[in-house]
Amino acid sequence: MAKPSSDSQTEAGQNNFDSQSAKSAGPDLVDAINQLFAEFEIAYHNQYYKAYNSEERLILAKKYWLSCLGNYAPSQIVAAARQVVKTHDFLPTVSVVVRACEDGASLFGLPSARDAYIEACRAPSPKAQAKWSHEAVYCAGKSTGWFQLASEPEEKVLPLFEYYYQELCQRVLRGENLSVPQAAAIPSHIPKPLTGSENHERMKQLRKDLGL
Repeated sequence: MAKPSSDSQTEAGQNNFDSQSAKSAGPDLVDAINQLFAEFEIAYHNQYYKAYNSEERLILAKKYWLSCLGNYAPSQIVAAARQVVKTHDFLPTVSVVVRACEDGASLFGLPSARDAYIEACRAPSPKAQAKWSHEAVYCAGKSTGWFQLASEPEEKVLPLFEYYYQELCQRVLRGENLSVPQAAAIPSHIPKPLTGSENHERMKQLRKDLGL
């Protein structure tokens, strides 16, 4: 992303906003709000400068947005902002971004808990080699237990799966990368089994080498 110009209001108000807000919100969250405003500045240039026509107004706006979005992960806020920029012609309100954050799981390729549960139940074995819509589905299935998913009734096992899955989704939204174990590579050369006579000759040579 291009850096705002030297006379950009986003840059002009950034340091003051950072110093006043980082103590309570954390630097990652403050950076996410600054990134959100940078996205808006580039996408809605004229509307942006009309709405935030002074450094003081920009800082107040950032503080307000920070208070409204403080419960969301920084990566979730940035992803939501980019999604909103792609789908809205006008400078969005806080409520628009909040709704995008609430739907943030789909922005990271995460299926709904129900769809994830069905996918985990139907996945063929070996599980690590199945084609997963997202790594979180595999990890939730493994934590729940593949045997339980295959044998227990839905009303019993689904709540447990949802618990693990939602926990994993939050980790993904916080920027964590999950992984599925990789299957061992097939060796390039597979030795041919020895015949009976070859085994006999090998044993004779082994006894000779050992002095037996």
